[in-house]
Amino acid sequence: MPVTLKSAREIELMRAAGRIAATVLDELRAVARPGVTTGELDALACERIRELGGRPAFLGYRGYPACICTSVNEQVLHGIPGKRVLRDGDLLSLDVGVEYRGLYVDAAVSFVVGSPNSLAQRLVAAAEGAFRAALAVAYPGRRLSDLGAAIEAYVRAQGFSVITGYSGHGVGLDLHEEPSVPNTGPAGRGIRLRPGMTLAVEPMLSAGGPETVVADDGWTVSTRDGSLTAHYEHTIWIGSEGPVILTAR
Repeated sequence: MPVTLKSAREIELMRAAGRIAATVLDELRAVARPGVTTGELDALACERIRELGGRPAFLGYRGYPACICTSVNEQVLHGIPGKRVLRDGDLLSLDVGVEYRGLYVDAAVSFVVGSPNSLAQRLVAAAEGAFRAALAVAYPGRRLSDLGAAIEAYVRAQGFSVITGYSGHGVGLDLHEEPSVPNTGPAGRGIRLRPGMTLAVEPMLSAGGPETVVADDGWTVSTRDGSLTAHYEHTIWIGSEGPVILTAR
């Protein structure tokens, strides 16, 4: 499947979808306290995405049963919301996809629920820092793997691991499009970035090893060694002057 370059009109629709995603993530973060269940967060997300004019892009996607992903502690991504009660000090990753008038965006954030936790907070900060490192090289003419090399170098410098087997992706006309956006190097490989490309860039980090396992539910991905993880994601547009975050909070 070829990489699709988005028109100015499509970028504006993605901006609108991005505002919905950003608003919902902010609202979820505000109510994610000890004692709240992940299912309650999902119910709020479903309601608010629709109230704001969007459609929950994850719901029903390849059979996924919820509007958002809620991954806790050792869970890397695709955690299914349900009866799990958040506890003080949990590291929670929230991932949301929004479709608005036929255009899609994808975004995620990780944070500590309740009381601060030094390791978890460092991991969360490293996930965002890794995204920023990729953003700094996401300019027209650069190679796709330059983003992954920047992510990997940043993560390793913080003393953490990059989760293996998962990557970012193109997004826009569909929730997942070409190309795959790596989280590791080496630099100088892959297609060149071009104005009009829209990418979901999403570093996934582990405080321990990089290997993962998939739960019996067929969705939830966790670290094999049970170590903490963090996930940070934005949808970006490669503009002629450089990258623009479409899901900025």
